[in-house]
Amino acid sequence: MKTISTIVLTALLSLSLASAYAVNTPAQNYSEANQAEGNLMADVYSAYFGVKDALVKSDGKAAATKAAELTKAIAAVPMDKMKSDEHTAWMKVLAELKEDAGHISDTNDAKHQRDHFVTLSKNMHEVMKAFPAGETVYYQKCPMANGSKGANWLSKDKAVKNPYYGSAMLTCGSTVETLK
Repeated sequence: MKTISTIVLTALLSLSLASAYAVNTPAQNYSEANQAEGNLMADVYSAYFGVKDALVKSDGKAAATKAAELTKAIAAVPMDKMKSDEHTAWMKVLAELKEDAGHISDTNDAKHQRDHFVTLSKNMHEVMKAFPAGETVYYQKCPMANGSKGANWLSKDKAVKNPYYGSAMLTCGSTVETLK
């Protein structure tokens, strides 16, 4: 009887561990694969572009969801794998990145989200200069955004799709820098 109990308990424990591994592995492997390729910011970039794309569509709910993913990706960046100059660049913008991503995730109001997207994009540009994306990225600007002071954003598309005005002024802007 004691042997059967031990076998059943061992089997249940094995199933529990296998389930936990299966649930946690995909995201963990994705991040580990990005780190192995030297792209410490891949998850951060992916989430940022998700926020940008949602704002292009004026979809505040999707922007909030993607910003929550961005917040998690920022927190998961392995600073111990950074070189000294990369760490310095990251630390200069980290607090504002967290603040802006947090504000964007806390509301479904696209107008308020866009206010925070201005500084989020400025700081993401600094991150991307320190940690190249491994693909061509366009730094674009709308001269009318941000109270006509202008505001920038990063895009994987050369064609301008303005996240500050969405469909109202979808193509307002130009590429001011190409990051490779």
